[in-house]
Amino acid sequence: MERKRLLVIGCGDVARRALPHWLGRYEVAALARAPDPALAASGVRLVVGDLDQPGTLAPLAGAAELIVHAAPPPQTGTQDVRTRNLLASLAQAQKGGAMLPQRVVYISTSGVYGDCGGDAVDESRPVHAQTDRARRRVDAETVLSGWCGERGIALVILRVPGIYAADRLPLAQLERGAPVLADEDDVYTNHIHADDLAAILTAGLSSGEGVYNASDDSEMKMGEYFDLVADRMGLPRPPRVRRAEAAGRISPVLLSFMSESRRLVNRRMKDGLGIRLRYPTVHEGVPQAAAQPG
Repeated sequence: MERKRLLVIGCGDVARRALPHWLGRYEVAALARAPDPALAASGVRLVVGDLDQPGTLAPLAGAAELIVHAAPPPQTGTQDVRTRNLLASLAQAQKGGAMLPQRVVYISTSGVYGDCGGDAVDESRPVHAQTDRARRRVDAETVLSGWCGERGIALVILRVPGIYAADRLPLAQLERGAPVLADEDDVYTNHIHADDLAAILTAGLSSGEGVYNASDDSEMKMGEYFDLVADRMGLPRPPRVRRAEAAGRISPVLLSFMSESRRLVNRRMKDGLGIRLRYPTVHEGVPQAAAQPG
């Protein structure tokens, strides 16, 4: 039986964790801005192109039945022009009578919900992006939903919170003694181990449709998470500050994440995609990540 073709847009850490499984099941190609010998040596066919340069994307038309879209939006603006450029290139297949994709899986962010005041949040919650970073993701979700819907293409949108792994722990902040919010001002934060996200991404290639919160079962505040990592890595716990003094002591980027509080509900992901988490909470995942070399 001929294997389906899978095109990966944005073959970063999470996608590469899934590659061994994908290569056993699909013919895998990946969009890359420049030649990547390591990726090519793994058995992935490279398609050289740049989402910021639409003229380089013509080879994507009709290239695959399945697409994983894991490329981030641009750093500025409120629109994801990269996703728009991708869809414009794929649409050329339709004009030329070539095959359109059958299924698209998109990695979005839970930031599209905005601040929810610590509420439990499922996929029925309306989006309320409060930063341009999140607005670009809402734009991508919107244009993907419209484009796929008009063409009868199955779309899976994964709303992903903070991804962690051995090389994705907040060690730099802990080592420089950066403060976090005092408990009374702190926000609920959500997490997913990179290996679990790779498995969720893989499940979306063969089942499901619509939006899924791709989060683990953790229910904790950001300061608690930093304390857990510090304890496991043998580092001092971060100092706590009240929100009123945070602006002068916490970086604007980190402070923006400390302005949104929500507890993601992942029931639809488990039931609809058949996910059984390898690391149900950070209490299982952080010790594993901390034990990795380096």
